[in-house]
Amino acid sequence: MGTSRMFHIFVILGSIFMILLIIIYWDDVGASHLYLHTPVSPGPKIPHPPAPPKPQTSRTPSFLSDIDAFVNQFLEPGTGEPTDPVPHDTSNQSEKVEERYIPRQEWKVHLTPVAAELRERQEQRRKLLQEMCANDSIAFPGKNRSFDDIPNKELDHLIVDDRHGVIYCYVPKVACSNWKRIMIILSESMLRDGVPQRDPLAIPRDLVHNSSMHFTFNKFWKRYGKFAKHLMKVKLKKYTKFLFVRDPFVRLISAYRNKFEMRNEDFYRRFAQVMLRRYGNQPTPPSTVDEAFTVGIHPTFPHFIQYLLDPQTEKDMPYNEHWRQVYRLCHPCQIQYDFVGHLETAEEDAEHLLRQLRVDNVVEFPTSSRNLTASSWESDWFSTVPVEARRQLYKLYEPDFRLFGYERPESILNE
Repeated sequence: MGTSRMFHIFVILGSIFMILLIIIYWDDVGASHLYLHTPVSPGPKIPHPPAPPKPQTSRTPSFLSDIDAFVNQFLEPGTGEPTDPVPHDTSNQSEKVEERYIPRQEWKVHLTPVAAELRERQEQRRKLLQEMCANDSIAFPGKNRSFDDIPNKELDHLIVDDRHGVIYCYVPKVACSNWKRIMIILSESMLRDGVPQRDPLAIPRDLVHNSSMHFTFNKFWKRYGKFAKHLMKVKLKKYTKFLFVRDPFVRLISAYRNKFEMRNEDFYRRFAQVMLRRYGNQPTPPSTVDEAFTVGIHPTFPHFIQYLLDPQTEKDMPYNEHWRQVYRLCHPCQIQYDFVGHLETAEEDAEHLLRQLRVDNVVEFPTSSRNLTASSWESDWFSTVPVEARRQLYKLYEPDFRLFGYERPESILNE
């Protein structure tokens, strides 16, 4: 009798524990934050009659309503497809603006499959990453640590779109402004007249780089606490992960041109003044960037390279994101990326990626020729940098060259 009674008590306690666990887990994950992006067969399609008009009443969110919304994602026809804005219609416009859910749009009909060459290109890039991460001949800080060992602050470049199951690791100076615009559109975090914005170039630049517009892995810790790493790993397993890279030396040239050859007060105060004091014989450089440009004073490209090679630089602070190595920004040996784009093949890669994500009916990648840095300029830019400094710089960025398939720049290193 006593054994039976104890058994019943354990069953009751276990049931209560499981219910509490489900409620806590559901509250942490939520329908809008754990979209598994897994195709589910909806079974026979049942036509849904138009819903009768509902009275405008306030309703408090409940646990059951969250469950209902989550289940409907998988049961309604067209699950997993991106959404399209409400068509512009002057009739009943006030009702349309208040609509919370947006009708689905059919996929684009492609008469031909993705070119075999593009599929093979991606296969080779992914395979190279795996081989380099397993290759003991290439070593760099953090290569062999686990994802759990990555500090939370180093995950702030991973932008998450739960709506479409996409994770993008942005690399500054590699078309990241336009890819951030794409992520804003996919997440539907920017509305215009109640309708999600669809034109990437209509998103102002100050909003593109506003951290409040993007949900990154770095924000998981504050939101989910001890569950953060677990949820990150679930998303990394289920979502499509991508990044774009470019030739590391050309990226450095682009960063220098953008931040030190143009009037940028923030970068002048934080970095240019330091370079001028240390290497430019300017013990008291001009106090503002306007004053510096007026008298023609700014760090040279060799000053910038000297700054990168100076051990004191990283003792003061980590590399700025515009010249930090990609392996430090995106952790390619801990995260198995599904798509690796190159800026040198940006148009083809962007079209391929959006089609693979099945969002090419939602948004197109904007092409721009503004402020491009050509690879052919490398020799001219590095001609003023001592050969020994070039070789030291290559060692600093060698992991990026090898991980992403960029050739060692022999002509620059062996002059």
